[in-house]
Amino acid sequence: MTDRPIPEPGALEAEAVSVVVNGRPLVNQVSLQVKPGEVVGLVGPNGAGKSTLLRTIYRAVRPTSGRILLDGDDVWRMPGKRLAQRLAAVLQETAGDFELTVYDVVAMGRTPHKRAFAGDDADDRDIILGSLDELDVAALAHAPFDRLSGGEKQRVLIARALAQGTGTMVLDEPTNHLDLRHQLDALRLVRRLGATSVIALHDLNLAASFCDRICVMDGGRMVATGAPGEVLTPALLADIYRVKAEVTEHPRTGIPQVTVLPGLEWASNERLNGGKHANQTP
Repeated sequence: MTDRPIPEPGALEAEAVSVVVNGRPLVNQVSLQVKPGEVVGLVGPNGAGKSTLLRTIYRAVRPTSGRILLDGDDVWRMPGKRLAQRLAAVLQETAGDFELTVYDVVAMGRTPHKRAFAGDDADDRDIILGSLDELDVAALAHAPFDRLSGGEKQRVLIARALAQGTGTMVLDEPTNHLDLRHQLDALRLVRRLGATSVIALHDLNLAASFCDRICVMDGGRMVATGAPGEVLTPALLADIYRVKAEVTEHPRTGIPQVTVLPGLEWASNERLNGGKHANQTP
């Protein structure tokens, strides 16, 4: 990509956020502070509330109580265009089958920075093509988006967020459908951007490798937060995921590596320390 100003990373905060849908609490009094430029991994089992929390940040789900703040501004009180200039989202799902080319989809990332009905100028085209190239989808620029594989679609959506040029990003399972190489490429790109990033991930080893801090959710609550080596412990994995696992430091990188021991799932979280784990959030 050609050189262009790097957006200032934002300070992101969830302040006692709760989401209740049809009487069911999906997120329960969750607070989270993300410093400018920090990459935070959001992990936890299915149904833990990770995606719902992210949806409150990018204004897809309104919190029942609590606030989402970006540099001190309540995102639910901001004009939509202004928020889109400051925060980009990469979602798990794509919105139906629409007849757009890959180039068109990535070009949508430039919309918040232009006047209504304005076309792409030379700078826009340079940013769009550079974003396609970063995600290794430049060769697909004229292909119909709805005919791509799941992995190709995911890379295009990440390219769209890149083209949006914001200092803050939320990514909901961005490595979903990606092969190993493109998983690594996508997360390396996130780190290289220097943007404030909150990333929901299922792969704990990827989270340990690329995140400054890991936040663990379970049952709609935030139950642990800290550096990967502090949070990813056998006790926590038994308590939250109901599995027995070993956690070792990689001999070359020192990064924690999680190895699940097959067939040794814990029947109850009371088997380890009464179900309590290090760094548990009250």
